[in-house]
Amino acid sequence: MTYKAYVFDAYGTLFDVHSVMKKIHQFFPDQGPKVSEEWRSRQVHYFLVRQLIQGYKPFTDITRWALLDALAYSDVDVKPEVVEDLMHEYELLQPYDEVPSLKQNHQDKTFTIFSNGTRSMLQPLLENNQLKEDFDLLSADDVEVYKPHPNAYSYAHEQLGFEKEEILFFSSNPWDITGAASYGFHTAWVNRKKQKWPELGINPTHVINTLNEIPD
Repeated sequence: MTYKAYVFDAYGTLFDVHSVMKKIHQFFPDQGPKVSEEWRSRQVHYFLVRQLIQGYKPFTDITRWALLDALAYSDVDVKPEVVEDLMHEYELLQPYDEVPSLKQNHQDKTFTIFSNGTRSMLQPLLENNQLKEDFDLLSADDVEVYKPHPNAYSYAHEQLGFEKEEILFFSSNPWDITGAASYGFHTAWVNRKKQKWPELGINPTHVINTLNEIPD
């Protein structure tokens, strides 16, 4: 199979969501791992709940609510300016080591990000990491339907203009891989932590440890 479009999830796949720990530690010493894990866990949980109740809210809202609850759960004293600084950190997330040279190493490939994040979050993130020219950008916010709902992948499919079997979708998130595979995309699970694939009744097409292992 020759893939014509390579589509990437952003958070956890191209960018390390836990690179926020350094900034968290500046405000709350020794709380970085706890707050970061709670923040990400609640972020995923909250957008899934909003999707289930068909009550879409932008990912910026979801991310802020998840942060506020993560900080409250961690029992730290929070000032509004601290919340704003931490929210801004999502525009400064660190890419994984191989990401800055990804496009250079695959110049003949079409690279597109398809994320639940809003364009207002993703565009500064790409600009701040000098990756704006490397990726086209699609956001689930464009149609106000979160992945892993099939309508989200349908939107990306329509925008890409290729057949399903010509698209390879990359994500580190099993829920995202499952949604994309169920829709009909070929998938590559970026298994950076070398974990067991969960028993979901759907398997990824490929399992890779880093994006240096992009299937042809």
